[in-house]
Amino acid sequence: MARPSRAKTDGDFSREAVPAGARRGFWSMFVVMMGFTFFSASMSVGAKLGNGLDLSNFIWAVVIGGIILGAYTGGLAYVGCDTGLTLDLLARRSFGTAGSKLASALIAFTQIGWFGVGVAMFAIPAADLLHISPMVLVAIAGLCMTASAYFGIKALTVVSAISVPLIAVLGVYSMALSAVEGGGLTAIFSKSSGGLTLMAGVGLVIGSFVSGGTATPNFVRFAKNNTVAVTTTVIAFFLGNSLMFAFGAVGGAFTGKDDIFYVMIAQGLAVPALVVLGANIWTTNNNALYTGGLGLTNITGQGQRPMTLVSGVVGTVAAIWLYNNFVGWLNFLNATLPPVGAIVMLDYALHRSDYRSGVEPVFTVHWGSITGVVLGALAGNFLPVGIASVNAMLTACVCYLAAEKLVYSNH
Repeated sequence: MARPSRAKTDGDFSREAVPAGARRGFWSMFVVMMGFTFFSASMSVGAKLGNGLDLSNFIWAVVIGGIILGAYTGGLAYVGCDTGLTLDLLARRSFGTAGSKLASALIAFTQIGWFGVGVAMFAIPAADLLHISPMVLVAIAGLCMTASAYFGIKALTVVSAISVPLIAVLGVYSMALSAVEGGGLTAIFSKSSGGLTLMAGVGLVIGSFVSGGTATPNFVRFAKNNTVAVTTTVIAFFLGNSLMFAFGAVGGAFTGKDDIFYVMIAQGLAVPALVVLGANIWTTNNNALYTGGLGLTNITGQGQRPMTLVSGVVGTVAAIWLYNNFVGWLNFLNATLPPVGAIVMLDYALHRSDYRSGVEPVFTVHWGSITGVVLGALAGNFLPVGIASVNAMLTACVCYLAAEKLVYSNH
């Protein structure tokens, strides 16, 4: 495990490796990671899958996409736990001390953006249902979510422990209600428009959470050992995400709607939908804001808690604008983050002894890593074949390996 190379600056070890005394067991990490993946946007993706695929293709899309997403996040979980480092500190080694700021900016910008979208995703339909101004709910929700994220991993654990069971119970009830009233799963999915191919469905499954999954080391660095880290992560990203897709797909295929909030309203579950929507978004938004704060910490050199507050204020103030104007741009950025995670894992695999011995980063900028992110993002967004995030990761790895061979062979 990497040894701390800097003085401890906060209780969440934002600029050093998490020591053995602060590590956590299976259940503590499990609720955090399940809370991370239990996200309303994933249920809405599930509703789109349910409206575009038959039952067989839906199952295959979820299984194939889940395996790829689980492998990606499981690899990052191993690296994060084995070193005890945040994604940003890992990037200092794989991208260079200055180059890591690009990786931090990308992930912080994206996660703060998704935080704002999540706040508005709750506030707008809730305000419509309660007949109040959405700005009031944006302010309240943003304040509450920022306050809990401010207290770090302990608060994330508490919020997730409360929210995960609520989401699971209501999701199962909604799915069962749709199945009974719709005459079974096969009958429900037979109403699918068939507008998606299996490959497109797999891409949606992976793309739904691959950007957030890149931040996995930020949370599982607290795991007691590598087995706990990898197991809880793979379960969360495979089982947790699959449940979200199933909840959304069955209700979406039954009602013909692709927004889980309105699916539940159509089922007569307006008040439970409001509660579960808030709890659902809260858990993931806490993790997003925590990640945004860590990214800003690496960029500015300031503490994690002040930077979490900055992230929350920016995301809350811009929430409605982000929701109305920024989702497309955030989806574009989704293809820039998988290259970051792929390069971090590859660099760790090639230079594991340096990570474990706590050797300081060698480079100011690793140009192979920077080029990999840029070209990987272009490949992910513009290659007309394959799966966007996989294209991005493969391109990034080729660029990194080429630079290691041709430029940094003496490293």
